[in-house]
Amino acid sequence: MQGRRSWWTTALLVVAALVLLAGCGGDDNGEAGEDGDTAPQQRDRVTLQLKWVTQAQFAGYYAAEEQGYYEDEGLDVTIRPGGPDIVPEQVVLGGQAEFGINWLDNTLATRDEGGQIVNVAQVFARSGMTEIVWADSDIQDITDLRGKKVGVWLGGNEHKLFAALNKNGLDPQKDVEIVAQPFDMNLFINREIDAAAAMTYNELAQVLETKNPETDELFQLEDLRVFKMSDLGTGALEDGIFVREDWIADETNQDIARRFVKASLKGWVYCRDNPDDCVDYVLAAGPTLGEGHQRWMMNEINALIWPNETGIGIMDEDDFGNTAEIAESYGVIKNPASDEAYRTDIAEAAVEELRDEDVDVNGEDWEKPDVEVTEGGE
Repeated sequence: MQGRRSWWTTALLVVAALVLLAGCGGDDNGEAGEDGDTAPQQRDRVTLQLKWVTQAQFAGYYAAEEQGYYEDEGLDVTIRPGGPDIVPEQVVLGGQAEFGINWLDNTLATRDEGGQIVNVAQVFARSGMTEIVWADSDIQDITDLRGKKVGVWLGGNEHKLFAALNKNGLDPQKDVEIVAQPFDMNLFINREIDAAAAMTYNELAQVLETKNPETDELFQLEDLRVFKMSDLGTGALEDGIFVREDWIADETNQDIARRFVKASLKGWVYCRDNPDDCVDYVLAAGPTLGEGHQRWMMNEINALIWPNETGIGIMDEDDFGNTAEIAESYGVIKNPASDEAYRTDIAEAAVEELRDEDVDVNGEDWEKPDVEVTEGGE
């Protein structure tokens, strides 16, 4: 009997010691131990698929990563650059990314073909697409494009221009000669076409970064006339954040999306107030174009976001309707766009939290500064 009592006593002492040790150390939920150390919290891993290659067009997401905003929201975010062979909608629908970036009409087209994706945050409040002509030409107004060679990117990028032509009494198929424009400005610079498509933040800069062979000086804005689609009333919405509809139906994923959108929008606010930092973040991520080009792009991207009357990321109903009308009128979609193509609750909740943290989500006082153009965008 004495030996049996000794065995039980020893066992109880061992159990007590283990309980004591467990009470002294931190657990898997990040509780602090005696030394004050905290076990790291597990973060939700998500992937963002960009529309195009690394450039300042996406600076807000890189800023959210570099400033720790994603980590603050309990997220581990992988940012995947895009490219000519990458379709963000296919990546998201295939489950390789939770979030994607693309123009709204692309989102509508994917839904029209049965791909159930939904916009959860509309980051760009206005369109950056333009059609540019030489100032020394006889083209004073968009109606003067009649009979001219008009360059535009095809494959779904032409609809804003076609809508503008149609709105001004020109039939894109009969009244102008549409030229399939490559993703450079050589045809325009060499005057092989009369007008060219140009995003304010990219191709317009490419022209200005080129020397005029007659003066050996860089081309100036005064050398051009710029027809902005937003001024012509056909500026369909561009970069927005979308997800799979079945993914966002889960309440857990709605919480993840709210945190992701909040951190991303905060990143864009940071880029508004600290554009030089954000250019550095983009440069560190490895862009294909130089520092000068990225500084121009950062400035122009900010101009597409700020000021923002409703609050960054919140879809404007009228702007959605305008984009949907353009998409249907020019065959981007065969059926009328449904309001189910977007939801505002995620962005509204994110914006409200940012406001509670005294983050300026409207940028009413933001004014576009001048940025020096550099040869070749270097």
